[in-house]
Amino acid sequence: MQMQALTLRAAPAARRPEPPASSSHLGAAPCLVRLPRRRPRSLRASASLDQEVKEVAGAPAPSAEKSSQATRRDVRNIAIVAHVDHGKTTLVDSMLRQAKVDSVEGPMPQTRFVLKKALEFGHAVVVVVNKIDRPTARPEFVVNSTFELFIELNASDEQCDFQTVYASGIKGKAGLSPDDLSDDLGPLFEAVLRCIPEPRIEKDGAMQMLVSNTEYDEHKGRIAIGRLHAGELQRGMEVKVCTPDDACRVGKISELFVYQNFSRVPVETVSAGDICAVCGMNDIMIGETIADKVSGTPLPTIKVEEPTVRMSFSINTSPFVGREGKYVTSRNLRDRLYRELERNLAMKVEDGETADTFLVSGRGTLHLTILIENMRREGYEFMIGPPKVINKTVDGKTLEPYEIAAVEVPEEYMGAVVELLGKRRGIMVDMEASGPEGTTLLKYKIPTRGLIGLRNAILTASRGRAILNTIFDSYGPWAGDLSSRDQGSLVAFEDGSTTSYALLNAQERGLMFVSPGQDVYKGQIAGIHQRPGDLSLNVCKKKAATNVRSNKETTVVLDEPLSYSLDDCIEYIQEDELVEVTPTSIRMCKNPKIVKKK
Repeated sequence: MQMQALTLRAAPAARRPEPPASSSHLGAAPCLVRLPRRRPRSLRASASLDQEVKEVAGAPAPSAEKSSQATRRDVRNIAIVAHVDHGKTTLVDSMLRQAKVDSVEGPMPQTRFVLKKALEFGHAVVVVVNKIDRPTARPEFVVNSTFELFIELNASDEQCDFQTVYASGIKGKAGLSPDDLSDDLGPLFEAVLRCIPEPRIEKDGAMQMLVSNTEYDEHKGRIAIGRLHAGELQRGMEVKVCTPDDACRVGKISELFVYQNFSRVPVETVSAGDICAVCGMNDIMIGETIADKVSGTPLPTIKVEEPTVRMSFSINTSPFVGREGKYVTSRNLRDRLYRELERNLAMKVEDGETADTFLVSGRGTLHLTILIENMRREGYEFMIGPPKVINKTVDGKTLEPYEIAAVEVPEEYMGAVVELLGKRRGIMVDMEASGPEGTTLLKYKIPTRGLIGLRNAILTASRGRAILNTIFDSYGPWAGDLSSRDQGSLVAFEDGSTTSYALLNAQERGLMFVSPGQDVYKGQIAGIHQRPGDLSLNVCKKKAATNVRSNKETTVVLDEPLSYSLDDCIEYIQEDELVEVTPTSIRMCKNPKIVKKK
């Protein structure tokens, strides 16, 4: 899942579209419109399109204070929420360009978490079915799946009557029907103005701003980001930082920014209803409130979810250390990891058993993999160990994290995929046909540790045709022991350069990771053994020279080596193995500090 925040500002002369005559509204809150679709017959809801829309405030406020609130008609605060590669950036680029400054898969599990939070806060939702121009687009299925998701997440009647807009972000077109798109994104802008409530503010109230995100800058320090709920914020202003249950402390606004076209622009003053960035308080955290120094009160705090997976980071100890990286020392590694905590509050870093080892915890392997990829692009060189789940002990019982796994797989491979999920203690919660191509959508509740290495196993079992998506669900009882990787590794037992002659013999023992002419070192994993257990072999052996000439040259035919990505390598390694990460290479090797039990 990914999310992009956006503030839409109406032009001074712009005229707000009037709501349909058959709809009613409260005050200035806009109403929802009739949907250009039919609901699935199997689903029933008691919602009425003529019901009044509940007002959605940016932050909880006592009923006695509502009379002092006003609305800003020139601003809409929206968040664009979608799964990875569903066209968020492309769509937003088109929106910004036209404002002058996916429809094949449906909602993915990663979208579920953020959508659930938005619905719980009572926010209005506009559903945009993007990539409608694809030949395999199935908009009706996508809309019905989205409606089912809303029902499953206990959305209100008004939220279930969401406005649907069909769009092609790459072409910059949108419409209220998949067969009738306008020449621009006008229908999308109109839907936002019509369906998204104007932000409620207290213009003359005591200043309040809830910190919903943070960034870090080498020169400015920590930057607090949030929406100003009440009052006015000025550069150089003295404020207090507080939470509902902690003591307040005093701070000062050194710099103040607002966002225009995703760029930060310095300003002297920010009015209530704007999303802004504040500098000057290096110890500020997500969930704290920046309030008026004299009469300001804290807003309800935000709780950051606890990490579920831990990995070890250590300096590179291979013979190739320093060949490709710029930052290779333990000091470089320590500084970079602890600097990450300034901008990534869902992550934790602890010192390991040795001075050159650090334990990094995050919200799943994807969370940690993003950090690893960023570091290697910055020039860091280090080693990482296999991911381990973080368990909890409650009332003397061990609990482990569980996730919801959604697998879309062709019917002919469904049996093999179901068997894999069952072996990893997965429990099926739903199964349904997912399209005209003969595919089935399987939903499982499975321990997080059961997902490690599962993606590659599913791709192998389905010949690359299955799609796996996961999202954290909850902590549950310990599921018991899980079966580990069935195959061992082929390990190089000497340093050198690989040869075609040696690889020709080695590939009879399994699948290789290396190709001819590639430098390897003792202990490096050169391939996957076709049997359980590791096997050491010589991948650098050269053909012996003789004085007998052959009348016919022997042609060496080698299989194509496996190309494993960073994610693949992290899923592959076991307890006694490491991944060597450099700016240009990703290698796997045996951990010399661990002697594997025979």
